[in-house]
Amino acid sequence: MTERILQRFPGGLHPEQHKSESNGTPIRRATMPAQLVIPLKQHIGAAAEALVKVGERVLRNQRLAKADGYVSAPIHAPTSGRVLAIEARAVPHPSGLSAPCIVLAPDGADEAVQAFEPWADFTAIAPLLLRERVREAGIVGLGGAVFPSAVKMAGTPGTAIHTVLLNGAECEPYITCDDRVMRERAADVLRGGQVLMHVVGAKTCLVGVEDNKPEAIAALREAARQLGDARFEIVAIPTIYPSGAEKQLIHVLTGEKISRETRVTERGFLGQNVATAAAIYRAVVLGEPLTRRVVTLAGSGLQAPGNWDVPLGMLASDLIEQAGGYHADVARLVFGGPMGGFALSTDELPVTKAANCFLALAAKDAPVEPLPMPCIRCGKCAEGCPVELQPQQLLWDARAGDFERAEKQDSLFECIECGICAAVCPSHIPLVQYFRYAKTEIWQREREHEKASVARERFEFRNMRIERDKQEREAMLAQKRAQLAAQKPATDEGGMDDKQRAIAEAMERAKARKAAQRQDQEPDQEPEQKPAQGNETV
Repeated sequence: MTERILQRFPGGLHPEQHKSESNGTPIRRATMPAQLVIPLKQHIGAAAEALVKVGERVLRNQRLAKADGYVSAPIHAPTSGRVLAIEARAVPHPSGLSAPCIVLAPDGADEAVQAFEPWADFTAIAPLLLRERVREAGIVGLGGAVFPSAVKMAGTPGTAIHTVLLNGAECEPYITCDDRVMRERAADVLRGGQVLMHVVGAKTCLVGVEDNKPEAIAALREAARQLGDARFEIVAIPTIYPSGAEKQLIHVLTGEKISRETRVTERGFLGQNVATAAAIYRAVVLGEPLTRRVVTLAGSGLQAPGNWDVPLGMLASDLIEQAGGYHADVARLVFGGPMGGFALSTDELPVTKAANCFLALAAKDAPVEPLPMPCIRCGKCAEGCPVELQPQQLLWDARAGDFERAEKQDSLFECIECGICAAVCPSHIPLVQYFRYAKTEIWQREREHEKASVARERFEFRNMRIERDKQEREAMLAQKRAQLAAQKPATDEGGMDDKQRAIAEAMERAKARKAAQRQDQEPDQEPEQKPAQGNETV
C-alpha cells in the first residue's frame, strides 16, 4: 500500500501539549456518588422531554427522557435509584445559567434493564434500523460538538458516502480521554467504524490520529490487523492545532478543501469521533445506551491527573474528590481545554455528554488576563485562522451590532471557535467571546422572528376565519330569504293573499255577531203620548 500524502491546512498553532500529565495511567472507573444531576439538554438541538416522575424508582439503562424532535437525543439512567426532583440546576455552560435536570439518588443495587436487543451480526440489520438504534441509544458526538449522531448518519439526500472518517486527532492541549480510549478500546472503536460503514455504504474508513499518540496508533493498527478488515487505514498526521476540526482533518488526509457553505456529507464524507464510534458499537452489538463517558482530569491544580470512566450526571466536585482533590494553589477550573473551553465559577456541575475534560490550573499556569487593548490591525488573528476568516472584521461587526453583516458577509458561523485568534492577539482581545455573543444574538433574533412569524400567521388566520364565518352566515341568510320568497303565496287583485283574506272574513263575521247580539238585548217599548195643549179639562 502506498503511503498517503498528507496536506496542510491554512493557519494553525503549536501550543504546549501537556498530554503526558494525564495519559500515563489507565482509565479508572469512578464509583457511584450519592446523587446524580442529569441535564435534559446534553446535545445540540431540543432538550429531551422527561418521562419519569418525582419519587419513581428507575433502573440502569432505563430511558429517563425522550428526544423532542428530529435534532434531539434521549437520556438514560446510569444506575438504579429514585428520582428526587426534576428542577433547574446549574449546568456547565458559558452563560452560567441553570437548566432543567433530573436529580437521581442511586440506591446501590445498580439493577439494570435490557434497553435494546443485542445485534451481534449487525450486517444482517437494515441500515435504517441501525440508525434508529443509534438515535434511541442517545448517542451524540463525544468530541465536544454533541451533535446527534443519527442525524449526521442520515447524510445528504442524493449524495453517497464513500468514506467514514474516525477523528482521533485530539489536538486540544491537556485532553487525553480519546488517547486512552484508542489505546484500551481500539477494537470497539474500529467495530464502531464497521457499523458506520455498513449504515452509509462506505468503502473506506480513515482513522486520523496526531503523531504525538504513538501508542494509540499502534493499538489501532493491531486491532485492524486482528479484524482483518482491509477497509481501515490508520493515519498518523502532524501535530498542529486545530487538526481535529472536521474539515481541517479531511483536508490533511485527502487534500480536499471543503468550502464554508458545504457540508462534509455533501462531499461524500461522514465524520465521527473515536469515542462516539465505540459508543455506537456498544449500542448496536451489546444493546447499551450511552450512560457513561471517559473524562480527562488535568492541570497543575489537581493532585492526580488522569482519565476516568464516569456516569453522566456525576458532579465534577465528586469526581475530583475521588481523584485526590485539588492542590492548595488551584486558581482556575476550565470546562474543556485551554483553547476552546470556558472557565467555571464552581465545580458543583454535572458531567454531561459534552464533558471531555475538567482542567484545574494552579496560579502559576493561570495568570490574571491583561486588560484588552484597542485592535492594532496587525493581522495575526487572520494569519492563524484555520478557516481563513477575518477575525478583526468580525470583532468590529460584533461591537457595532451589525450582526447581519457578520453572518452574511463575513461568515461568522464558519468560525469553529478554536481560540487561535484570541491566543495570538497582542492586544489580548477576547475575540471568541465576541463571536459567541454575536452568534447568540443572531440565534435569539431568529427565535424572536420565528415567534413573530407564528403570531402573525395566527392573527392572519384568525382574521381569515372571522371573515369566512361572516361570509358563510351571509350566504346562509341569503339562501333562507330566497327559500321564503319562493314559498310565499300569490296575492289577489285587492292585494290580499289567502291568509289576509281569511283574517278579514273572520273579522267581518265577528262584527256581524256583535251587531246581532245588541239587537236581541233591547226591550219592546210603546212610545209615550203627550196630551195636546188646549184640550185640558177643568
